[in-house]
Amino acid sequence: MTRVETRGRSAEPSADWERELNEFALHLRAERALSAHTRRAYVSDVRQLALAIGQSQPGRVGADDVRGYLADLHGRRHPTTIGRKLAAVRTFFRFLQREGRCSQDPTLGIPTPRAPKRLPHPLPVDDCVTLIERGDRGDAPDSEKSLRDRALLELLYGAGLRVGELAALDVRDVDLHRGDVRVRGKGGVERVVPLPAEARAALARYLERRRGPGLLAEPLFRSLRPRRDGRRRLGVRDVRRTLRAHARQAGISDRVHPHRLRHSYATHLLDMGADLREIQELLGHKSLSTTEKYTAVSVERLAEVYDRAHPRAGRNPGPSTGASSAATREERKR
Repeated sequence: MTRVETRGRSAEPSADWERELNEFALHLRAERALSAHTRRAYVSDVRQLALAIGQSQPGRVGADDVRGYLADLHGRRHPTTIGRKLAAVRTFFRFLQREGRCSQDPTLGIPTPRAPKRLPHPLPVDDCVTLIERGDRGDAPDSEKSLRDRALLELLYGAGLRVGELAALDVRDVDLHRGDVRVRGKGGVERVVPLPAEARAALARYLERRRGPGLLAEPLFRSLRPRRDGRRRLGVRDVRRTLRAHARQAGISDRVHPHRLRHSYATHLLDMGADLREIQELLGHKSLSTTEKYTAVSVERLAEVYDRAHPRAGRNPGPSTGASSAATREERKR
């Protein structure tokens, strides 16, 4: 039973809320061009607010209602999650205000919670190679499943795609002659990402197996079981399950998920000397500050290599060695 239900409030928003939420969802799709996943998350976050405050009219929600809702979340949810919910609520009321259905924005002046910065945790290069090359040991190498999964893994790591971007690809988006893939990223923004040789080869083998009429219009990655209307497109959850299964088969104990391969792609490019602006374009980041977090990861990795290998790194055993080394790394990052 949820906290809302224990307070005796309705488990469903009022008809007025539902009408405004439907209009909001249309706005997010038609005007903001947000992905289906983001639209669902925004609408869900606003619906949770409606249930929590018990106000039947969206236009009557005040700042105290929103502050009380956020205060109730404090301590139960991570600051990042609270910030996302506030962003969704803020977007909703600004939409209502623009449409003349809300006299003022009740989120005005409410600060976004400050979340601790978390650095990405890329996989080592060797683990990425092992995942791709040894993760399908249980399947025949020329089976459609083996060819599909190998192409999927090569594309995730070799192009650094978001899992939603990969799942949305059609065969026509891949140009093996040029060696690139056209990706529709956040906000419907398109970018062209070059493919490394191994990814091109894996995709060529997979598509050769699927050769037939109408291939270009089909999903790039599809299920193996046919249905009446054809084979369905692999979804985001399917991709995650496939990746987890291959990580287990490859003997990788660390948690592996699609976005971690994206982190690995960016960090390994930076380690090999790629320019930060180029990585920003490849990842489809709107702001360079989003990409800059990978520089901190590379500095930390270099510091660890230094501490392990350099004769003047202060590796003599002693009670203060670890703390001294950590302090030195922190100073270098500044």
